[in-house]
Amino acid sequence: MNDAIAGPGPVDETSEPAAPDTAAPRDGADEPAAAPLEVVRELTGHPGVDARLARLAEVDDLPADGHLEVYEDVHRGLRAELTSLDAHPAPRPYENRS
Repeated sequence: MNDAIAGPGPVDETSEPAAPDTAAPRDGADEPAAAPLEVVRELTGHPGVDARLARLAEVDDLPADGHLEVYEDVHRGLRAELTSLDAHPAPRPYENRS
């Protein structure tokens, strides 16, 4: 049994070393602007929900790293709208026990 570990192959003295990556760093100026998704949003009939969903149109004008903040804000708002549906404006009959 041979316990020797194979190392790198022989070095070719005539080959040129790999060229370092000399590409200029991209600052986003060369990149084309992202195309808006233009997703059609239908009205739900609930003003609070419609206002939150309308905010999603803002991501069309933002770079990708700005999308997360908008998505999280819309998600929080939609959760708040759903939670408000569970809130009862008046106590139920069985909650008025003496």
